Amino acid sequence: MKLVPPALDPATVSPRTGSGYPEPFRSRVLPREKRALGDALGLTKIGVNLTTLLPGRESSMRHHHTHEDELVFVLEGEVVLRTEVGEQVLSAGMCAGFPAGSKDGHQLVNRSDHPARYLELSNRDPADGAEYPDDDLRYTKASDGRALFSRKDGSPY
Repeated sequence: MKLVPPALDPATVSPRTGSGYPEPFRSRVLPREKRALGDALGLTKIGVNLTTLLPGRESSMRHHHTHEDELVFVLEGEVVLRTEVGEQVLSAGMCAGFPAGSKDGHQLVNRSDHPARYLELSNRDPADGAEYPDDDLRYTKASDGRALFSRKDGSPY
């Protein structure tokens, strides 16, 4: 049965398999798969990604956002949530939320032997940026929405 909007089968959304991170960070997250469900559904205020994180991979570098709230909801498998309070295992049905402006950096790591799938939800704020407490890395958005990565002193990679 073919679904018509506003319904959507996530399997019909082409996955993004790359990363905007420069090396040496890119190889820590790849391979991974993100399906931009929010884009496919025409959402402009809310970003929604269905992400598959393979064993041994990291979702991102540990970071916090300046202007965007973020929520992750684990659908399958398990991931380790790393924050300032330490590490916690999140399994299917569990979630975590990260308020905009919080300095508590977060990251998910798949230390299991199986892929993990989770939803990432956030508001889309054109002024958003991110800071990375463990790495010499900074993220800002260009005026066209592209991700720009630099060192903390502003120099490019």
